[in-house]
Amino acid sequence: MEIIFGRNKKEQLEPVRARVTGKIPAWLQGTLLRNGPGRHTVGETSYNHWFDGLALLHSFTIRDGEVYYRSKYLRSDTYTANIEANRIVVSEFGTMAYPDPCKNIFSKAFSYLSHTIPDFTDNCLINIMRCGEDFYATTETSYIRRINPQTLETLEKVDYRKEEAVNLATSHPQYDAAGNVLNVGTSIVDKGKTKYVIFKIPAPVPGGRKEGRSPLKDAEVFCSIAARSLLSPSYYHSFGVTENYIIFLEQPFKLDILKMATAYIRGVSWASCLAFHGEDKTHILIIDRRTRKPVLSKYHTDPMVVFHQLNAYEQDGCLQFDVIRYEDGSLYQLFCLANLNKDFKENSRLTSVPTLKRFVLPLHVDKNAEVGSNLINLSSTTARALKEKDGQVYCQPELLYEGLELPRINYAHNGKPYRYVFAAGVQWSPRPLIYAAIRLAKSSLTWKEEQRWPVEPLFVPTPGAKDEDDGIMLSAIVSTDPQKSPFLMVLDARTVTELA
Repeated sequence: MEIIFGRNKKEQLEPVRARVTGKIPAWLQGTLLRNGPGRHTVGETSYNHWFDGLALLHSFTIRDGEVYYRSKYLRSDTYTANIEANRIVVSEFGTMAYPDPCKNIFSKAFSYLSHTIPDFTDNCLINIMRCGEDFYATTETSYIRRINPQTLETLEKVDYRKEEAVNLATSHPQYDAAGNVLNVGTSIVDKGKTKYVIFKIPAPVPGGRKEGRSPLKDAEVFCSIAARSLLSPSYYHSFGVTENYIIFLEQPFKLDILKMATAYIRGVSWASCLAFHGEDKTHILIIDRRTRKPVLSKYHTDPMVVFHQLNAYEQDGCLQFDVIRYEDGSLYQLFCLANLNKDFKENSRLTSVPTLKRFVLPLHVDKNAEVGSNLINLSSTTARALKEKDGQVYCQPELLYEGLELPRINYAHNGKPYRYVFAAGVQWSPRPLIYAAIRLAKSSLTWKEEQRWPVEPLFVPTPGAKDEDDGIMLSAIVSTDPQKSPFLMVLDARTVTELA
């Protein structure tokens, strides 16, 4: 697997026209932006984890049936410092680095105080966020970098801490119908408290960017929730939104702040400070968007790890939300380069198969309901919500599908009832990944090809479409065979058949 995971990628600074096989729909015009790790070695030094690699931006411009590709490394402060030093000098989550490797333990001790709550990397390699007319490369630290979507030029660095006082933030914001951007971050031991902060970037005022004002300057704290543990906040990668509610999972996959504070002097990575606590519950926190406060009812479920929440919606007095669930936090270990460069079939057994699960929560808990009774009375689901003695609600999800990751939906149905998921199906053997369009009636259509790995698909609706699945799926495809070039796949979303 080192063919994919070990090599550094070259930039394609000028647009190059791709060879098109098949026919791209005439209505498909625009630019697809993608982001991800592109370089895992600098000089004689190497990163330890796949998601530590230096960010490489990609653009696919589709115009009149043709596709033009270009790529460029994000010129972050991290990238610049590493390249100038010709070695890794800025730490990433899975790789601890030291600016001066000749320092002895006493010199490191003096540097320790500045790393207790570390100034994390601005190597924004996970996602692209749109905010009004602006585009930002994002990661899970407090930093984002504005980019030029046409040239992939790196522009200014933005620090969430200056506006929202969060040390960490998700790379998967949500967008509501009004054009607002919602996101969640963690504020670590701020004024004696560790809390989860939900913040809103309001829809931009027309012409605001022309006047030099970014919508980020008007960001505001929407709601904050105290973490259950001051020194062990939950890790999270995404959250859910409906018209009236926000769904946040405080899962027992926790970051140990004390260990993180001493990681630098101990010579270990921040990743070693992240651990799954299988003896703890997963708490489901629901925030009312109208009051900006958590609802009074308390919900919980079994211990689990969720990286991706698919969608959520309100129906018949209940809040329904779908997630990709893992039994523990071992997925992160799977993507250590030492594991990826071994036999993948064998090492994939390090983690559980991801499952698509649906949770259904009653928005109003009947105080007179019997203890142990199921508060869900919907014929459309087998999910249960059981009332407990203390009035809390224990939620048992419905299994919708086994072996699914990197999910996307038709975003016009975000926060609303929906039927389709567009994702990569996970089959650890014989092929790690195949495409899948999942109908939530538990049927699926797939596309697959030997030695091919699809990345997260994007659903693009047909102009004027009335049906939820009327559109196409776009994804870059890479290969384990160095003789086979990567390509952009265009699939008919309804039939999951190849168009181009």
